[in-house]
Amino acid sequence: MSYRVIQWMTGDVGQVGVRHFADNPVFDLVGVLVHSAEKVGMDAGEIVGIGPTGVMATDDVDAILALDADCVFYTPIIMDVATVCRILRSGKNVVTTSGFFYPSPDFAVPGEQISAACTDGGTSFHGGGIHPGFAGDVLPLTLARVMSRIDSIQVYEVVDVIKDAPLDHIDWMGFGKDKDTFLAEPTILGLGLPFFAQSMYMIADGLGVTIDEVTAAEIEVATACDTIAHDEGAIAVGTVAAQRHEWTAWVNGRPLIVFHAIYVTAGPDKLDPPWDWGETRYEIVIDGDPPTELTLKGVTRTDGAMTHPGYDWTAMGAINTIPAVCDATPGWVTHLDLGLVRPRGLVRP
Repeated sequence: MSYRVIQWMTGDVGQVGVRHFADNPVFDLVGVLVHSAEKVGMDAGEIVGIGPTGVMATDDVDAILALDADCVFYTPIIMDVATVCRILRSGKNVVTTSGFFYPSPDFAVPGEQISAACTDGGTSFHGGGIHPGFAGDVLPLTLARVMSRIDSIQVYEVVDVIKDAPLDHIDWMGFGKDKDTFLAEPTILGLGLPFFAQSMYMIADGLGVTIDEVTAAEIEVATACDTIAHDEGAIAVGTVAAQRHEWTAWVNGRPLIVFHAIYVTAGPDKLDPPWDWGETRYEIVIDGDPPTELTLKGVTRTDGAMTHPGYDWTAMGAINTIPAVCDATPGWVTHLDLGLVRPRGLVRP
């Protein structure tokens, strides 16, 4: 059986989708929606750097919604709930990487709107990715299966921004800013707390406990003690060069789940204080019986090269659920509903 899919937007994550749908016989790419005018009329393969697919990109939403498709892979950075509800009501399932992963209290109202649209369209909705959507929820719950007792769960996301992230992250995450100015303003990661908290609520529900509250610790910052050069400029001495965020989910009055988001632009020799968080990775540490740890990271090849697979992980963590979501009962389908996902078409010539 194959699934007819539409790729909704062709940014970094969406391009992974197009390439996979073109190569995996389980999927039939039938439509591609783009935002940029220069991409309209291009073959989807040309947009993502592969051979022709026969599918021409369009910015006509009505035309896309008129297509016969089983699922839309929706990948804008920020979800437009009204648009997603329209897709669901058109009779197409939605799998997305755009922010909604679990119906936590922060998303109660849009969650109700999405669920209602699923009912109207007889369709299903699922959010996935890498973090949230896998590293901070699926992996901890998977690891919990081999535990006898859990006292605390620590999830670390460590990212070397210059090595392993797009360079636009430097500006929009506030690197290179005056430290006092940075700490006085809202931060991108700080504003993301409700999204990361979804993973905490999923873990708690999976373990059968109830979260009292989710709190944020004060942001910690390291500044550059030497100029940190990158391809588009440099981070000046004395400005923000690393940041650490910590969020805690409290259960029965004690910290049960703690998320750490650590983003750096250099090694300890160029940071004050000299933070040494190591390489880009996701790390899950469970304190309990027995103490257990799991690390997820990219692989360095024999030639020393390593391209961080973050966008591939983000896209595939969601794409591999598409068959199960299409076959599911209508409604918001969470990871807990899906159970063990069985990816289709990954083993191929």
